[in-house]
Amino acid sequence: MKIFKLILQGFLIILFPAHVLHAQTKLTYQKPPAEILELLNAPATPLVSINGKGDKILLLERSDYPSIAQVAQPILRIGGLRINPATNGSANSSGYTNIKVKTLKDGKELQVKGLPSNAQIGNITWSPDESCIAFTQETENSIELWIIELNTLTAKRLSKESLNDAYGNTFKWASDSKSIVAQFVPSSRGGKPAENTVPEGPVVQENLGKTAAARTYQDLLKNPYDEKLFDYYLTAQLKRIDLQGNAANISSPAIFRRFDFSPDGTYILTQTIQKPYSYLVPASMFPYRISILDANGTLVKDLYDAPLADNRPRGFDAVDKGPRGHFWRADQNATLYWTEAQDEGDPNKDAPVRDIVYTLSAPFTAAPSELAKCTYRFQGINWGAENIAIINERWWKTRREKKTLIDPAKRSVIKVIADRSYEQSYTDPGDFITTKNASRRTVLLLAKEGSNPVAFTISTGASPLGDRPFLLRWNLVSGKADTLFRSKAPYYELPVYFNNTGNLIISRESKDAAPNYFLVNLKNRSAKAITAFPDPYPSLGGVQKQQLKYKRADGIDLSATLYLPKGYKKADGPLPVLMWAYPREFKTVDAASQVKGSPYRYTRISWGSPVYWVTRGYAVLDNADMPIVGEGKNEPNDTFVQQVQANAKAAVDYLVSTGVADRNRIGVGGHSYGAFMTANLLAHTNLFAAGIARSGAYNRTLTPFGFQQEERTYWQAPDVYFKMSPFSYADKIKTPILLIHGEADDNSGTFPIQSERLYNALKGHGATTRLVFLPNEAHHYYAKESVMHMLWEMDEWLEKYVKGRK
Repeated sequence: MKIFKLILQGFLIILFPAHVLHAQTKLTYQKPPAEILELLNAPATPLVSINGKGDKILLLERSDYPSIAQVAQPILRIGGLRINPATNGSANSSGYTNIKVKTLKDGKELQVKGLPSNAQIGNITWSPDESCIAFTQETENSIELWIIELNTLTAKRLSKESLNDAYGNTFKWASDSKSIVAQFVPSSRGGKPAENTVPEGPVVQENLGKTAAARTYQDLLKNPYDEKLFDYYLTAQLKRIDLQGNAANISSPAIFRRFDFSPDGTYILTQTIQKPYSYLVPASMFPYRISILDANGTLVKDLYDAPLADNRPRGFDAVDKGPRGHFWRADQNATLYWTEAQDEGDPNKDAPVRDIVYTLSAPFTAAPSELAKCTYRFQGINWGAENIAIINERWWKTRREKKTLIDPAKRSVIKVIADRSYEQSYTDPGDFITTKNASRRTVLLLAKEGSNPVAFTISTGASPLGDRPFLLRWNLVSGKADTLFRSKAPYYELPVYFNNTGNLIISRESKDAAPNYFLVNLKNRSAKAITAFPDPYPSLGGVQKQQLKYKRADGIDLSATLYLPKGYKKADGPLPVLMWAYPREFKTVDAASQVKGSPYRYTRISWGSPVYWVTRGYAVLDNADMPIVGEGKNEPNDTFVQQVQANAKAAVDYLVSTGVADRNRIGVGGHSYGAFMTANLLAHTNLFAAGIARSGAYNRTLTPFGFQQEERTYWQAPDVYFKMSPFSYADKIKTPILLIHGEADDNSGTFPIQSERLYNALKGHGATTRLVFLPNEAHHYYAKESVMHMLWEMDEWLEKYVKGRK
C-alpha cells in the first residue's frame, strides 16, 4: 500500500486510501431513525405472576435497557460463569422496578409499600403458604434479601448481610413458610486473592488416553489464579433466617449447586462442587457431592460423589454414568428419587432399558428400591395424589417421547398414555396442569371419572389453521379427552391458570390488541377483563400482518409472517424486503410441513426484531420457515446447503409472485444460527441484495465436537463440516454482508473470532463487508446504546444496499 507524504504549511500530513481511513475511523454510538427509536423506547408491559389459589396476581413492572456504563462494569469470567465482583451476583442481570398486587375478587390494584429505592428486584418467590413473597434487591455493591408481607403489603429487608447470588439457587423457603435458607457471602472470607504476576510455572493439561470430547465453551478457568477466584466468589455460607431477621449458620461454607428442603421440612438435600476443577468444561460439569442434612445443617448422609463430567459419551442422548438427578418426591414427606443409566450413558450402545429410576426414604439407611424402567432417556416425573405418577422419557435420535402412568406404591405400570414423535406439534397434548398438595409441593391437578384419574393439560394447539391454544381434560386410563376451551379467531387466547373450579384465566390478544388477562367462566364463556395494559406500539396501527403459506420445490409446506407498511396497496408497486429466519432440523417431512405460529398474535418487538423496518417502508418477512429435513438414516445437515437454498428460493419466488416484493431489493438476515444461514445463502445463491449476520458462527471446524443439532464430530463427518461452513466459500460471497457481534459473546460455539475470521476472508477476496463489534456485549445485546447502534448499522446497510440498490 502506497502512503503519500506531503508537507504543507509546516505540517506533516499522511494520506491513506479512503477505505482504510474509513475503516479506522473511531465511531461513537449512533441512534437509529425516529420511527425505529419510537418503538425501541416503548414502555415495557408488566409481567404477571398468579398465586396458587388463583385469587391474587403480581404486576411486575420492568426497567428500560441498562446503559452501556452499567453493562461495562468489570465482569469476572470463570468456570463458564459471568460474575459481577462488586455484587457477588450474576453479571448483566436485569430486574423489576416495582411490584403491585391485584386481587381478583374485587379488582383492586394495590401498591406494595416500602420497596427499595432504585429497585432492581429479582428471584421473586411466593412462600409455600402464599402469605409472603421473598425477593432479591441488587445494589451497586451487594445483593440483599427482602420479603413482602401480603397481609400488610409491606416490604422489608430481612438481613443486613449480603447474599451470594453467583451460582445455584440463591434461597429457598422452608416448608412451613416461617423461614428461608439462603446463600450468603461468608463474613470471614477476607479480601480478594492477590494475583502473583510472576508465574510459578507453566499451565499444564494432560489426558492419559481417555476419551474426553467437549463442545466449545466460553469463559473457562485458565490457571491456578482463576481457581482461587472461583473459590472466593462462589463459596457461600448457608443461613437459616426467620421472618424477624434472626439467622443461624447451616453446615460449613461450600460451593452449592443446589439445595432444597424435603416436603416435611425435616431434611435439606445439597449438591456441593468438589475439586479437581477443569479448564475444559464449565462449573456445571465439575465434580460434586450429594448430601442429606437435617434441618439444622448436621450431616445425615453423603449419598454420592459425582466425578468430573469431561468424558461423557458423545451424542445428545448421552448422560453421565452413575446416579444423577436427585430430587425429593413431591407426594411424600422425605423420599428421594434419582436415575441411573443402564447403557453406561452411551446412546450408541444397544440396551432394552436405558434408565432405571430409584427411590430412597428417610432415614436413608435401607437399600434403594427400583421404581420404574425407561426404554428412552428419563426426563422427569409428574407426581400426583393417591398413588398416581407419570414417567416422562425422550430419545433425541428418533425424536420420540413417552409418557407412562404408574402406581408408585405398587411400583407397577398402569398404562403407556403417550408414545409419539415430539416433532409432531399437531398431536401435542400439552403440559400437565399442576396444583399444590398438603405439603405445598407441586403435583398433578387431578379429578376422577369413576375410579380413573383425570388430568388436565394446556397446549399451544398447533394446527393447519395456526396455533389455537386449548385446555384439555384427559382420562389417563380410558384415553378419553375433552376440550374444555379452545382459542377462537380473531383472537389468540392462551390458558394460563386453571384449578378445576369452573373458571379459567387466559391471556388474550389479537393482531391489533395487546395481550391482556381475562377471567373466563367455562359454563357460559363470559370473559371479565383482569388487566388493561395499553398498546405499547400505537405507531404500528394500520400495519398489515399476514400469515403466509407456500411450498418448497420438493412439496414441503412452508409458512412465514408478512408485515406490510401502513396504507400499502399493491398498486403502489413492489417493496424492498427484509427476510429474517432461523433454520430448524426435522426428522420427517410431515413435521417440517406443519404450520407454525398464529395469524392472530399481537406483534411483539424485542431488541433484535426485524419488524422495526416495516416503519421504514419495507415489507418484512419474519420467521420464514427454514426446515432442514433428514429422514431415516439421513441426517438433516447432510443436505443443509441445498435445503436452505430451496427454502429461501421458495420464499422469494412467492413474495415476488404476489407483487409485494421487488426481486432485486430483498435483504436477508438472522441472529446466531440465522446468521450462519445468512452467510450460507450469500455464498450459494444470488437471491439477495444484501445480508445481515449477527453473532454467528461461520467455520464449523472451530466447533469440531458438534453444534446446534449436529451430534457427529468433525472427524466423523468432515465433508459435512466443510460444506456447511460459509467460511469455506468466502471467495464466492460477492453480495454485501454486514457482520455484527457482541465482543464478549458468551454462547457456546459463537466466539467473536468467528466473525473476525470471516471478515478477514471476505476482505481478502474484495467483498463488500463491514464488521461491527459491540463492546461488552454477550450473545444477546443488553445496553441501550448497543441496541440503538445495532439498529442504526442495520438501517444504514439496508438503506444503502437494499432499498437504495440501483
